[in-house]
Amino acid sequence: MLNWFINLNSIYQALIATSFTFLVTALGASIVFFFKNISKNIMDAMLGFAAGVMTSASYFSLLAPAISSSKELNINSWLVVTIGFTMGGLLLFIADKIFNKLTSKKNKRILMLISSITIHNIPEGMAVGIAFGSVFYNLSGATIISAIMLTIGIALQNFPEGSAVSIPLLREGINKKTAFIYGSLSAVVEPIFGVIGAILVLKLRILLPFFLSFAAGAMIYVVVAELIPESQSNEKKELMAIFTIIGFGVMMILDVALG
Repeated sequence: MLNWFINLNSIYQALIATSFTFLVTALGASIVFFFKNISKNIMDAMLGFAAGVMTSASYFSLLAPAISSSKELNINSWLVVTIGFTMGGLLLFIADKIFNKLTSKKNKRILMLISSITIHNIPEGMAVGIAFGSVFYNLSGATIISAIMLTIGIALQNFPEGSAVSIPLLREGINKKTAFIYGSLSAVVEPIFGVIGAILVLKLRILLPFFLSFAAGAMIYVVVAELIPESQSNEKKELMAIFTIIGFGVMMILDVALG
């Protein structure tokens, strides 16, 4: 099964990987059919672990290959990577600001739940697509294992995200089926932008360093603005921090040892 996946075109790999992250979101959203609440400790631990995986992946799977690729293309590596990384974070920052202004009226809470997570799923889908697309060029740090681990990291944080949409919607009086659909659809953008990311990397290699660093910046913004603050809101925040360290370490080991 793994060999079959490895031998696929990068675009198909990205599609399958992001379809998996979408399905995990749907699995998280399906919690409404069984529970009205899920243990905060479990959800925060998953978010903490995912934050560690995504932070590690931002360097080992995205920034390091971006630097390597820019050197191969004789591009000013520090400049391109810095611009890409900064723009990735700024885009998410601006999107958050615009979103907050547009949702200051009626139904703000419901729209915020759905839209905020959907917006954040766009760079995550692109990051997965770019990670698989960059493997095609055999760059240092860009490996099929690191791309798979990045997918797993994003999938882990998608589970609580799916339930974070569907459960509150249930509390707002929306029926279970509709709450599940909205929670699931919040991640439907991931397969779309995963394929777009892979295509862009394969067709426009000269922009690969920028795309990689852009995805890293967007991911770090999500980690710092969303995942870590949420996991640290737990009473056992020191334990949640350990899960973040574990997540970072697992990703780092797999990238360095198997990459």
